[in-house]
Amino acid sequence: MKAVRFDRFGGPEVLGIVDLPDPRPGPGQVRIAVRAAGVNPSDWKKRQGLMDEELPQTMGYEAAGVIDQLGQGVTDAAIGDRVFGFSTEGAAQAELAVLSHYAPIPPSLDFPGAAALPAAIETATRALDQLHVGGGGTLLINGASGSVGSAAVQLAVVRGARVIGTAGPANHAYLRSLGAEPVAYGEGLVDRVRALAPDGVDLALDVAGSGVLPDLIGLADGPEHVVTIADFAGAREYGVTFSRGDSGRAVHALAGIGELIETGRFSLPVARTFPLAEVAEAHRAGEGGRVRGKLVLLVD
Repeated sequence: MKAVRFDRFGGPEVLGIVDLPDPRPGPGQVRIAVRAAGVNPSDWKKRQGLMDEELPQTMGYEAAGVIDQLGQGVTDAAIGDRVFGFSTEGAAQAELAVLSHYAPIPPSLDFPGAAALPAAIETATRALDQLHVGGGGTLLINGASGSVGSAAVQLAVVRGARVIGTAGPANHAYLRSLGAEPVAYGEGLVDRVRALAPDGVDLALDVAGSGVLPDLIGLADGPEHVVTIADFAGAREYGVTFSRGDSGRAVHALAGIGELIETGRFSLPVARTFPLAEVAEAHRAGEGGRVRGKLVLLVD
């Protein structure tokens, strides 16, 4: 099969398409003929050598496609089913991928739309679970307009929370459409939030990693009410929880998202799609910023 791989660390130019043996599903897993695979910031961190040290490495943790092989003991899916989910081996950007956690693709979604879901909804759900977000409280999300941030906004609204989200002015209308009250990030953030919530907020989630943890701690009345997914150094310095996948993934998010999508309570836009062979261009677009929604690779 064709798959994305790199043999040395560096810029997007190190990415290539190579021939690899077809993977086989293990117990409880399914193999899919990949139709679309998501691209995430963790991909370029991995490519730069900031995550795993071994070489060579394949790419991709989320994909959508059609099941063509079942692992031993799989009873909740059949060959030919359309599914989306996680490749824990990090090899989803390929013609074939083994999914360890998966769910049916909602009827209204195409393959690119489904491939955009897993990482964003898992990360958002994990952080909301760690914060114990529920009804009746106010949640401040720093960096609310990106894929994870917008997922967190919608999932928190579904839980009954009041959500205040930071974003650039160009994305304020988008945040309102998701059910959040937007504020501009940058200098004066605390005053703008207090204009909406004079007593501060109950909880805060940092998605952007823009150095605002002290402000979030002050607004949420203590580091125990703040979670970051983007500022590891700041979390250590200020005693804030840093949410990471190796501490337990919220894979239960996959099973419940279909109903929210079909009832109009959740959506995650696909910003751009690229053929698998143009994976380097997808990385350049993602690293350049200013992308609202997910980047997705298409597999013929």
